Amino acid sequence: MNLNLLNDKQREAVINTDGPMLILAGAGSGKTRVLTTKIAYLIEEKHIDPYNILAITFTNKAANEMKSRVESMLGVDSKMIQISTFHSFGLLIIKRHYEKLGLKNNFTIIDADDSLSTVKRILKDMNLDPKQYNPKSIRNKISSAKNELISPDELDKYINNEIDEVTVKVYREYQKKLELNNSVDFDDLLLLPIILFNKNKDILEYYQDRFKYILIDEYQDTNEVQYILTKMLSAKYKNICVVGDPDQSIYGFRGSNYRNIMNFEHDYKNTKTILLEQNYRSTKNILGAANDIIKNNKNRKEKKLWTDNDTGYKIKYKRCSDEKEEASYVVSNVKKLIKEGEKLEEIAILYRTNAQSRNIEEAFLRENIPYKVVGSFYFYNRKEIKDLISYLKLIYNKDDDISLNRIINVPKRGIGLKTIENLSVKANILNLSLFDTIESGKELEFKKLILEFKEKSEELSLTELVDLILDKSGIRKELELEGSIEAQSRLENLEEFKSITKTYENRYGVISLEEFLDEISLVSDIEEHKNQTDVVTLMTVHSAKGLEFDNVFIVGLEEGIFPHSMSLYSPSEIEEERRLCYVAITRAKKNLTLINAKKRLLYGQDNYNPQSRFISEISDEYLDKEENTKKYLNPKIDIDVIEINDEDYNLGDKVIHKEFGEGVIITIDKSILTIAFPHPYGIKKIMKGHSSIRKV
Repeated sequence: MNLNLLNDKQREAVINTDGPMLILAGAGSGKTRVLTTKIAYLIEEKHIDPYNILAITFTNKAANEMKSRVESMLGVDSKMIQISTFHSFGLLIIKRHYEKLGLKNNFTIIDADDSLSTVKRILKDMNLDPKQYNPKSIRNKISSAKNELISPDELDKYINNEIDEVTVKVYREYQKKLELNNSVDFDDLLLLPIILFNKNKDILEYYQDRFKYILIDEYQDTNEVQYILTKMLSAKYKNICVVGDPDQSIYGFRGSNYRNIMNFEHDYKNTKTILLEQNYRSTKNILGAANDIIKNNKNRKEKKLWTDNDTGYKIKYKRCSDEKEEASYVVSNVKKLIKEGEKLEEIAILYRTNAQSRNIEEAFLRENIPYKVVGSFYFYNRKEIKDLISYLKLIYNKDDDISLNRIINVPKRGIGLKTIENLSVKANILNLSLFDTIESGKELEFKKLILEFKEKSEELSLTELVDLILDKSGIRKELELEGSIEAQSRLENLEEFKSITKTYENRYGVISLEEFLDEISLVSDIEEHKNQTDVVTLMTVHSAKGLEFDNVFIVGLEEGIFPHSMSLYSPSEIEEERRLCYVAITRAKKNLTLINAKKRLLYGQDNYNPQSRFISEISDEYLDKEENTKKYLNPKIDIDVIEINDEDYNLGDKVIHKEFGEGVIITIDKSILTIAFPHPYGIKKIMKGHSSIRKV
C-alpha cells in the first residue's frame, strides 16, 4: 500500500495493528483518513478477513462517508466489513437473536416522540398531573437509566423524593408496554445486546471471535452503555483502536463521558498512544487562539495543535452595543465577503443557543441574503410525515400500540378519546395489544383498513403502498377538501415522501417495508430533507461539530451566554463550555470573527453582560480588536421598525415579489411576513417593509 500521503504520526497509527491503541486526534488532523487507511491496511497488508473487522462511528453520515472511502480504496472487499453506528450495530445483533430477548421477529423501533407519548399515557393511566410530573423529564430519566445500565429495580434503590418514586413506577410500566407492543426504543438498541451477552456467553464469544479487530471513532463521545459494549466485544483479542479528542467532548448533557477516553490507557494495559497534532484545516493564528483557550482546562490530555499553513489574518474581535448592532455587523461583514468572491456555503454563523438566531435571521431577511438555520425544522418531524410513518409501522407490526394511538383518528373518523380509553382498559385486562382488542364500531373499520393495507403490502412497491395509504385512508381527500395553503403544503410534503421511497427502491431494488422502517428509524440526527448549498449557514456550536468553513462568525461571546449561565458555578461544566468554544474556533479555516454585545435582549429581558472569559484567554497577538466607531446598517435604528414602504398588510392579502411572483400572506409576525408562493418557490419569510414586495 502507498502510505506516502500520510505524515509520520498518521503512518505510525496505520501500521501498528495489534493490541490496544489510542489515537488522540486534534481538530482537522485527518483522523478519518487514518481510520479508513488503517482498515485498508489490515486487509491488504495484514491479510485480515474483512469479515473480522468492526468499525463503529456515531452518525449515519460519518458511517456512510467511511464506507465510501474504504470502497474507493478496496472495491468489493469493503462489503464484508461491518461499518456502522452503535445503534445500527445493536439492531443487527437484536435482529439475529430476537427470540433470546423475548421479542418476535417483526418488532418495531419507537422514536423519541413516541417514547414521550407512551410516558404521557402512563401518567394519565396513573391519574398523575403532567404539570406536576413532567413527562419529558421522566422520559429523559428513563433514557439516562438505560444508558447507565440501570433497571427499574436498581433505580428503585436511588429514590430520594416523590418524583423519583413516580419515575420508577413509570419506568416499570413503560417496559411492560414495550414488551406488550413487541417494540424497542432507541436506548434498547444498545442495552439489549449487553443483556444478551451477559446471559449467553457463547453468543458473546461468537462476536468476539468474529470481530477480532475493532475500531471506534469519536470515542470521547461514548456513554456508559457504549463503553461496556465495546469492552465486552474487545475483551478476548484486545485489538481495539479508538480515535478521539478529549478537547472536543461537548455532549455531556446527552450522557457522554469524556473520562472513557481519558481512562483508556488504564482500561487496556500496554496501550500504544499516538498524538495527531498536525492540523490541515486552519491558519496559525486560528490554531494559536484555540490552543490558548483549551490549555486552561485542567482535565485533559496534553497536546498542542500546529500547522504548516500560513499565519493568516488576525482574528477579528468586535464588542457591539447591543444584539441589533451585532446582527448588523455580521450582515455587513458577510456582504463584504460575498463581494470579495467568497461562496455562501463557506460562511457560518455560530451561536451557543438557538434563541440567538432571531436577530441575525431578521437582518439576513432584510438584506435578502439567502441562509439556512440548521436544526430549526426537519422533514421527518412534521406531523403529516410522522402520521404516514405510523401507518407503515402499524402495517408492519399490528401490536404497535404507539403507532395505533397516533393514527386511529387520522384523518378524523369519529373515534373519540373515550373509545380509545375503553380499548386501553380492555387491552390491559386481557393483556392484549389495542389492535387485537378491537371488535366493533368505527374502530373495526380502521382495523380492517390496516389489514387490507397489510395484505396489499405484499404485492406493492413502497411507493405504491404510500399512494394507497394516502388514498384509502382519506388523508389525501381530507387535505384536498380543506383547501387551505397549509393543507396544500402538507400534501406536497406527503408527495415528497414518495421521493424517499423511490430513492430507496432505486438504490436497492424493491425493498421490503421492514428494511425501509429500519433505515428511517436509524436516522440518528434527523436531517433536513433538502440539503441547501448556496446559502449562509446559521447553527449552534453543538451542531457544527465535525464541519468546517472558510469563514466563521461566533456571536454572543458573553458571560452568561457563552459560557452559558447554567455552567458558571460548576468547574467541570465550565470546562465543557471551554471545549465547546475550542470546537467553535477550530471550525474556521481562513477567517474567524468573535463578537459580543454590551446589552442584549434575550428571553424577554435586557441583560448587561461582561465579555466572555474565553476572549481574555486569547493572546493579543492573535486578535484584531475593532473599536466601536463604525456604524453598520445604521444600528441605532431598530430593524423591527425599518420600512421601505409603509403598506399595511393583512392575513390573506395577495402580494407580488419581483423574483418569486404572486403570493399570499399566511402569517404576520411583527416585521416578518410569511408568504406562500407557487411551485417551485413555496413558503418564504420576508421583511414586511422590503422593497421587493408590494400588495396586488
